[in-house]
Amino acid sequence: MSPAGTPTTRIYLAPGLFGFARLAGFDYLQHVQKALAERFDRRGRSVEIRVVDVHPSASIRRRSARLVHLVAGTSGSDGGPIHLLGHSTGGLDLRLATSPSARLGEGSEDRLGWLDRLASVTSMNTPHYGTPLAAFFATPNGQRLLYAVSAITVASLRLGAPPLAATSALVAALARTREWAGLESRLIDRITNTLLQALDPESSRDVQAWMAQIRDDRGAILQLTPESMDLFRASVEDRPGLRYQCTASYAPPSGARDWVSHLRSPWSAVSAGLFHLLYRSTADRHPRYPCAPADGGDAVLRSMLGETPPPEANDGIVPLRSQLWGEPVWLGQADHLDVVGYFGHRKGAGGWLTCGANFDRESFGALMDRVVEGMLEGEVGVLGPAIGDPGRATANPNRDP
Repeated sequence: MSPAGTPTTRIYLAPGLFGFARLAGFDYLQHVQKALAERFDRRGRSVEIRVVDVHPSASIRRRSARLVHLVAGTSGSDGGPIHLLGHSTGGLDLRLATSPSARLGEGSEDRLGWLDRLASVTSMNTPHYGTPLAAFFATPNGQRLLYAVSAITVASLRLGAPPLAATSALVAALARTREWAGLESRLIDRITNTLLQALDPESSRDVQAWMAQIRDDRGAILQLTPESMDLFRASVEDRPGLRYQCTASYAPPSGARDWVSHLRSPWSAVSAGLFHLLYRSTADRHPRYPCAPADGGDAVLRSMLGETPPPEANDGIVPLRSQLWGEPVWLGQADHLDVVGYFGHRKGAGGWLTCGANFDRESFGALMDRVVEGMLEGEVGVLGPAIGDPGRATANPNRDP
């Protein structure tokens, strides 16, 4: 209980595809966890925050079942509000877990007694309409490149910047290849091994075990294609009265990234090149499955951004319009990992890839402020003003039919 006698608020965080609770001594959602705790603490609220330890690439159904079992086993019986927040694919885990039509199996249907306390579902940069990258990552060469990018990500988050020679070789190989299918698999494997060797032995073993999990079960990769997400949306229902909210971001147009060639940091230039290649692939548009709401989402984007980003706008992993679901609480320029706190690209700053956005600590703070405000709005709708913020309205309906 909080000092005022309010029941404890419980928040559950779901990592995205290839995400993790803890890997190589590194907590994937640590910045989000800290930001949420600080904001609830300032309101005099007692809060418990847990991260779901899910398989990095298992099917959305399997990941959702893990979430349901965790909440059922840890949410207590004090009647306090519950919030779910998922980054990337984690947002889809939440939508399936809370859908009235879901059949998760594994005994999950008997462990849903907490749903009447659920106040909000937050998705951050989630591919609600799929992402073009999924189809490529499902191929043998795509899987190898995924390993390399994953190793780069862990190395950059753990070390500040991965070995420049290995990363430069990867970017050069990709730049020489017009089609992903032409990638030389042995070269990518060598680059990946070099990146893993840069980590300490224990961390390297952890990352290799994590990659082995991806090899063993890649169900979610196939499920994130635009074609598969078309079926997901037809099968998964929103829970009536529940607040669904989202954050969405995109990288600046390529012209705004021309400054990268003048950067003094070699790693920034190389990582910008890799980001551009991922951005370019994510920008591919299928004529029948455009990764966007039925209305295109332009009106929402224009009202919140003051402009309408081009159809190919994306965060390097997910198309911008694919990220829209429920009530958008924050839209802006940032890459896929900026929004969960990995913004800074100098050595030791814990950044990801250089995308040219000016997302910083202030931007992250504003994003998290809006997320928490939305959570409190959801509490009013479910538990009344005694728990939530009485000055806020309840959730708006989703725009997708």
